[in-house]
Parts: sequence; structure tokens; C-alpha cells
Amino acid sequence: MADAFLNSYGGQSTEELVALESQYRIDSLVLAFEQAIQAKAPESISTQESYVLAVEALEREVNNGGYDQFFTNEHMKAPVIEAALRAIGCPKTADITRDAIAALGLDSLTPDNAAAAVLKQDPAIRDALFECDGRYFDNDEPIADRLFRWIGENTRHIRVGDT
Repeated sequence: MADAFLNSYGGQSTEELVALESQYRIDSLVLAFEQAIQAKAPESISTQESYVLAVEALEREVNNGGYDQFFTNEHMKAPVIEAALRAIGCPKTADITRDAIAALGLDSLTPDNAAAAVLKQDPAIRDALFECDGRYFDNDEPIADRLFRWIGENTRHIRVGDT
């Protein structure tokens, strides 16, 4: 397993980034994919690319401040996050995330009502999300590894650098 960290996306194609697996840490390669996808025009982002962005947002936000931070800062990704986690093969994390979404007490999930639910500062929601945070941190699924493997399996739909 490589110890080197790829500091930033440098214009590589999808295939070139995937081929760097033996040279760089997987989490840094996934971050490079996120950076490359974020640079694309929003209307050109495929469903698979939106899944990469959603999973990376969840990882970043939950690790920095919990599910409440994810639903506040990355609320636009809330409607697709469970499907993204299931697609990449992280059913435990998907179940925890499903429970976090259910804790919001919404009839239907939209980006705006996810953020609004968290911003209400309801103690019951806060406590339920905190419980989901603990489960997330105790979870042993290698999310970045599975996301990278999934990217490699979906290169036809995840196009960077050569688009």
C-alpha cells in the first residue's frame, strides 16, 4: 500500500488516475477525482460522478462535524447519498445514513428541508444524529477503498481530464 499522498488533481484522465493506485494513497486519489469532477460544468456531471461527490462530502463533513454538518453544509447531496453508498458497496454506512435521514423526521427528503430540519436545533434530532455519528465512527467499512474500486469499475461514466 502506497504512503504517498497526491496533493491535488493535475489534469490526469480517469484511466491515469486509476493507474496511480500503486503510487499514491487511495484516499488522495479519491480526493483527486472529487476535485476533477467539481471542476466540470454541473450539467455535465453524470449520476456516477454525483455519487463520488456525495460520498466524499459525507466523509469530509461527518468526520469534521457529524451528520448535522453534512445536512447543513452539503444538503444538496442528501437526496442521493444513501443510493451512492449502496452503489459503491457500503451497506452498513448506507444503513446508518438512512437512519440519520429518518431522524430528520421529514415526509420527503429535499436538500432544503434536510438543512432546515438540522437548523431547527431540535434536541431529539440532534441526539439521534449524534447516535448516528457514533455508529459511523465505529463502522469498519473502508469507504474510500470501495469508492475507488467502484470508480475503476465505472470509468465509462466517470470521465475527468479528457472531457
